[in-house]
Amino acid sequence: MRGTIKCTHCGKDIQLTDALAHELAEETERIKKTVGEETRKKVRDEFEEKDKAQKLELEEEKKKNRELIETFEKKKKEDEEKIREQTSKEASEKYRLEKLEFEKKINDMQKALEEAQRKGKQGSQQLQGEVLELDLEGQLKNQFPFDEFLPVPKGVEGADIWQNVRDERGNAAGSILWETKRTKNFDKKWLPKLREDTRRVNASECILVTEVLPNDVKGFHRTDGVWVTSYEYAIRIARTVRFIILKVSAARASASHEDHEIKRIYEYITSEAFRHKFEAHFEGVKALRDDLAAEKRLTEIRWKKREAHIDRIDRSASQMYGELQGIAPELSDIKSLPDGADQEED
Repeated sequence: MRGTIKCTHCGKDIQLTDALAHELAEETERIKKTVGEETRKKVRDEFEEKDKAQKLELEEEKKKNRELIETFEKKKKEDEEKIREQTSKEASEKYRLEKLEFEKKINDMQKALEEAQRKGKQGSQQLQGEVLELDLEGQLKNQFPFDEFLPVPKGVEGADIWQNVRDERGNAAGSILWETKRTKNFDKKWLPKLREDTRRVNASECILVTEVLPNDVKGFHRTDGVWVTSYEYAIRIARTVRFIILKVSAARASASHEDHEIKRIYEYITSEAFRHKFEAHFEGVKALRDDLAAEKRLTEIRWKKREAHIDRIDRSASQMYGELQGIAPELSDIKSLPDGADQEED
């Protein structure tokens, strides 16, 4: 029913007047409005709180994200730096190894080149020496067709040519041992070596042909039992030495001795082997005498030093005793003092 309201207690309808109805309507409207505003405010406040919370949460998330990004960037940078360092280290190590490998190759190539040059030089010197030897032997064969050129025996390493001298009838008169040298410097050690080789083959004479002569030799000269000559004078020396060997051989052949034993003894003492033996003997004696003289000189020097030292000690003791006698005249003389002590004291 219109214009009535139901009582909430008894449930009966109550008649409303227009004024009451109007007032009720205004109150209802006011309540609705109040409730609506409160609701809206509450909703707005809740929304604002939620929004604020969401913003705070969002800020926290952004902060966390920034921290994560910063951590990631830092880690990324550290990883990149490590990668660069590792790459640089590996590249540097690789470059170092490659450099060492390259240097080793260069050193190996240098050593191989030096070895090749040394062998080439050695081979060249050896070849030059062989050419000189062959050329000299060819000239000797052309100049002395009656002579026989024998191979140098084993154990005679220095010698190059062994010339067996024969006369026109083919009789052996003696032999010449040749050695050729084609070096930049002359070495005196060649001479005793060639003499020793000469004794081994019982040759009559030995000739050393060298491009570089000793300072005191011009052209050719006989030095320490060895004919030393340049290549230019080799054939001339060969003629001279060969002539001497033939003359000595002829003199030996013309000597007559009735007694056969005496003849054998004579032949032996005039043989090259006998002469070589005595040469070796006297060379050994000379070497021992030189050593003894050198040792004697050293001993005399030591004696002189000791004698001078003893004299200084004696003079010092005499002077000191003389000074003591000057202080204490009652000191008696010492007979064992040197004779010159009193003179030095005065």
